[in-house]
Amino acid sequence: MTVTQSRPVLSVIGGGVIGSMCALAAADAGWHVDIYDAGEATRASEVAGGMLGTLGEGHPGEEGLFALSAESTAWWPGWIERLGDPAIVTAADTLFVATTAADGEYLRQLAQFVWAQQVPDGRLTGLRGRQVRAHEPSLSTRVHSGYRALGEGALDNRRLLAGVRSRLAERGGHVHRMWVDSFADVPGDQVLIAAGMGTSALLPDVKLVPAKGEILRLRRNRQSVPVPRNVIRARVEGRHVYLVPRADGLVVGATQYEPVSPDDRAAHAGGVADLLADAIAIMPGLRTYELIEASAGIRPGSADGLPVVERIDDRTLVATGHGRNGIVLAPATAARIVELLAG
Repeated sequence: MTVTQSRPVLSVIGGGVIGSMCALAAADAGWHVDIYDAGEATRASEVAGGMLGTLGEGHPGEEGLFALSAESTAWWPGWIERLGDPAIVTAADTLFVATTAADGEYLRQLAQFVWAQQVPDGRLTGLRGRQVRAHEPSLSTRVHSGYRALGEGALDNRRLLAGVRSRLAERGGHVHRMWVDSFADVPGDQVLIAAGMGTSALLPDVKLVPAKGEILRLRRNRQSVPVPRNVIRARVEGRHVYLVPRADGLVVGATQYEPVSPDDRAAHAGGVADLLADAIAIMPGLRTYELIEASAGIRPGSADGLPVVERIDDRTLVATGHGRNGIVLAPATAARIVELLAG
């Protein structure tokens, strides 16, 4: 007589990129996984540029985040192979661009005192304005200077999530569309709470800092200049804007400020206007692109800028607090959750 050993069950509360990638990693490790998803309206990963790497979000004093981002980014090629869809990757490199001498000096200071400590020789190259435009001819003649960062690419966040969900279904995982008020009633041998800002409602001791961010989606038409090959991260007279390639256009982002309420996910006219003005200042040909979406999300941050990925008790784990770096840090988070599940 053959006795079939059933797989242990992991219930994941939260259906964004963090929760879904942790779910797939656990399924690959032998768990049966159920995701309880409140829907796309609450997901920060729906409103994202999908940029990878460490330099774009690197600031003095964030050495721990730098190291974790570098570790996690190194795992992304394996994840793309696992998902079997190379089109998830929309760019391989980044151009950091300055429009004024003051903006150029800001980038130079970052490159000399922060970035240079984090990247190998040859990955970061300083450029004059004409050299920047040689890489991306559609950029404005206002471009003063910049840097090219090899390996600082980008993913299509929504295509990524669809790919993870598809692979999870192949592993027998299920997604339940429902809101969870109490994880005590959720079945499963283990429960992972990865509900973004909603995590604090389930685990009051996990303190999160909300940051609202708006993005725009622009679609190219037959009259438009081509989509850039690189991610463009620009500083325009002291303000930051990024342009991230997609198959049919660009994602433009991102504002960042404190939301007026926990449900403040509406795009504000001022934020949209600022993003459009700065994006067109960098790439004038965007005037002919079509504005197809203006949306906002609330990113869950932590007090020290590092994600909260840990075990709460014998049955409960948490993965949240990734702030602006959720997609970058998703592979490292998934690996850590699998370690915690293994005990």
